[in-house]
Amino acid sequence: MDPIRSQVSPDRFFAGLTEYVFETRLGFADPPLVDYVSGLLGRFIHFDAIYRLRDPVGRRLEEVTEMMLEAAARVGEARREAHRHIGDFTLFWTGLYPDILETRQNKSRFDRFVDYREQSKIAYSIAAEIPAPDDTSVAGPVLERLSDEFEICVEGLHELRKELSGPQ
Repeated sequence: MDPIRSQVSPDRFFAGLTEYVFETRLGFADPPLVDYVSGLLGRFIHFDAIYRLRDPVGRRLEEVTEMMLEAAARVGEARREAHRHIGDFTLFWTGLYPDILETRQNKSRFDRFVDYREQSKIAYSIAAEIPAPDDTSVAGPVLERLSDEFEICVEGLHELRKELSGPQ
């Protein structure tokens, strides 16, 4: 293993790589948005974080349609976080694994009818409208920009995946 890489935390690694891809390859400079995307990658290293949304009895929600129903049933900060997670979930699959996303949607009972790109934009926009309870929460303007700049975020994640894959 490369001795330099083994000393870098996953968060720092994703932060540097995400910044490089967005700013150098795409010419897109929006530090709060790029930081959010790199944080998403750091969180989603853990499988449990990808599927962290649960129904009231604790069953893991794996389809966006289920997540949308659950988000609609929640109020306040819980609703905001559910919509934010839907945006994160759909951005993750659309940006990093579009090939797997197609397979997921074909096997799904209901998600084959969901446009992940459109749903992500809607989810981030709804999350942005719900006030954050404190200064430690992700600010509404970042979530709104995720909705507005969703396509560039997807392109950035596509490029990031290419970078991680190494020379073709």
